[in-house]
Amino acid sequence: MATKKKHYTEEEILRSKTSALKADGEWKYRKRNYRQALNSFTAAIELSPKEKKCYVSRSKCYIQLGQFKNALIDAEASLVEDPFFPEGVYQKAEALYYIGEFEFALVFYRRGLKLRHQMVEWRLGIHKAEEALIGSVGSRSFIKPEVMGDLSYLEEEIARKQPIAVVQNLTKKDRTPVPMKNERTTRLLLGGFYQHKGFLEKLLKDEDLIKGVTKNGERVEDLIKNCITSLNHCADFWSQEKPISLKELSRQPKPPKPSLITRKAQYLTRIFDEISRCLAAGNAKCSLRKTEDVIKTVQGLSDKECLIKDEMMCFLHSCLGHAFSDMGDLDKAMEHHEDDLNLARQCNIPEAISRALANIGSIYAETKQFEKAIEFWKERIPYVQEGLENTWMLHEMGCCYLELNYPENARDCGLRSIAVAEEMFDDMWQLRASVLVGQCELKLGNFESSVSFFEKALSLAELENDDMALSAIQKVSFVILCF
Repeated sequence: MATKKKHYTEEEILRSKTSALKADGEWKYRKRNYRQALNSFTAAIELSPKEKKCYVSRSKCYIQLGQFKNALIDAEASLVEDPFFPEGVYQKAEALYYIGEFEFALVFYRRGLKLRHQMVEWRLGIHKAEEALIGSVGSRSFIKPEVMGDLSYLEEEIARKQPIAVVQNLTKKDRTPVPMKNERTTRLLLGGFYQHKGFLEKLLKDEDLIKGVTKNGERVEDLIKNCITSLNHCADFWSQEKPISLKELSRQPKPPKPSLITRKAQYLTRIFDEISRCLAAGNAKCSLRKTEDVIKTVQGLSDKECLIKDEMMCFLHSCLGHAFSDMGDLDKAMEHHEDDLNLARQCNIPEAISRALANIGSIYAETKQFEKAIEFWKERIPYVQEGLENTWMLHEMGCCYLELNYPENARDCGLRSIAVAEEMFDDMWQLRASVLVGQCELKLGNFESSVSFFEKALSLAELENDDMALSAIQKVSFVILCF
């Protein structure tokens, strides 16, 4: 069949390229290739600077790479045009949390909960931010600074502090420096520099390192010793300005250690992330093992220890369902998805209800129980707010109707799926839904309409460079023309 070559507008080509880059970035992110994913999202942003979801996705990459300030900048960029964009609000809260701004993070987690209360992530965020605030009282941060890289900055930092002490001492009566009697006093006087001192002393024990020479011709051993000497001098100066006795030292308030509840919350947050990554990577056995281990921990928590215990249990049952499904045990998968649904209904958790209905419907469709699949997906319709979820579900319902030989119902679902996909500028789902409608029209005997939908699908397949879809659609179109 000779098909007319469609001429695409610049806007359509740009939208298609952006969509392809986004999909590529999401795929690489799921594979944990965060730098490559970041490059894909950056390229997408360069093509479409107003694409707010790309900013959110790139922000996630920055968090994984430890570049939290850049993550915050991107999260804020996603909120420029729409300050109430839920994904952007959540990402800003996450970035603030990782920076250590727990109070501001808590503000945005709570703001997001008002915007979309069914998202369990808001409650998890509120919980961990509150725990972090409790744990951080009396200390600037949970995270101890690492000492790495060029050591020359230590000399510059110390050089800036020494003259201040010298000038202040000129106005005081001359006193002999008090030698450091113990490590506790030294630690308190040097503050953050005490860790640097310990690090430098460890370096002196590395015989291979201290034999080296810097680019300026200085021996590494001399450089390290000079830094340690400077630190000792600083401690002497600061001891003169503010002498500290052991009694005074014992009265210094010690920063509290993170509570047991805080440690449990941090552990659960980390494990949930690992479970999600295992599922995304297709490692069902790893996900199953981790989920079965952590579900016992969550069951043992009291309501006081964990305010979102029910949401966590729903999430874990869903993970178990996905793991068993990937391993081919659909009966056990169904059991856990039903547990997810029953608990979600009992506790009135809309997001979990929606998720469980979708998963149960998918298993029924996979086992060719199409009527039951449609029943569960229909029940899910009021809970669906995301456009992508909507177009997927309508397409799947249409496929089930077609399998049951109800082409008119299937066509209606396909047309609705196309409408949602067009609103989202999602070419791939437009392609799939167009093929579905083309099949329905063919079964109803509407050959001209069928050809038009297959031609639309063919154009979208060319735009997406989907060779497999192109070949399949061309074969079907040829068969239609033979009638």
